[in-house]
Amino acid sequence: MQRYPNFKSSIASRLFGVFASKEFPSSLQRIINQSYTAMMKVDLTEFEEASSYKSLNALFTRRFKTRRLFNISEKTVISPCDSCVSAFGVIEAQLALQIKGFSYDVRRLLGDYIAKDKKARLNGGMFVNFYLSPRDYHRYHVPIDMRIAKAVHIPGKLYPVNFTWLRKIDGLFIENERVVLECYTKENRLFYMIFVGALNVGKMAFTFDANIQTNAKASLQQCYRYDDLSLSKGDELGHFEMGSTIVMLFEKESIDLDLGNTGPIKFGQPIGGIRYGAQANSIVEADESGDDASLH
Repeated sequence: MQRYPNFKSSIASRLFGVFASKEFPSSLQRIINQSYTAMMKVDLTEFEEASSYKSLNALFTRRFKTRRLFNISEKTVISPCDSCVSAFGVIEAQLALQIKGFSYDVRRLLGDYIAKDKKARLNGGMFVNFYLSPRDYHRYHVPIDMRIAKAVHIPGKLYPVNFTWLRKIDGLFIENERVVLECYTKENRLFYMIFVGALNVGKMAFTFDANIQTNAKASLQQCYRYDDLSLSKGDELGHFEMGSTIVMLFEKESIDLDLGNTGPIKFGQPIGGIRYGAQANSIVEADESGDDASLH
């Protein structure tokens, strides 16, 4: 794999996190917030106006003014976030598509604390990549009623994860810092949610465990195990303190994806339904013309 310099990305991201968390005098903060929303074309229709947030990070991690509605069927899987679906399809030979011509090994993506037999169950299953741009709502939610068995924090680099960089580095998701959640549906179908760090992502936070600390000076993988941690569809799961990527991996013959094509998607929109058996979908690649300028 071709290697690229890290550009002191972790230091830059921590410094950006400090700036974004600082509460400047209200007049200056108003200018910062309004400049950011104008530059990034942030849609605040469902949120408070930009000037109401006391820091840039508060704007990044904004909450809805009113709860967004979604399909409550127990078998319907919904998008966990506002984002762009950059690729989805079948996991073949333990590889999933990053972007046209570039892939990643799902076994390496999941790290050392996920058992080999669990990784093997993914081959022939489905993957979906969700790219959150700096303009998107930065909180992520539970996609279906589920149980979390473990969370694994994997330290790494903080390369940008926009389309430009996805075309530069094969297996970029494996290079970057990430948090892996091992999840099970009510039908005990296995799936993974992988939260990938990126340049200027000050932190990935999780509502169910404040001990998971990212963008820190950690060098070893950390595993957190849970005996009875169940969450309901739509519950808030956590947030990025800047946009990034969420990858979902489903075991073979567990889901029918119903995405149609790549492109923008909102938290709450259906992406498929849990199933037993049948033919899996084929790979669909992103239309790279949909890429946009990004800070990460």
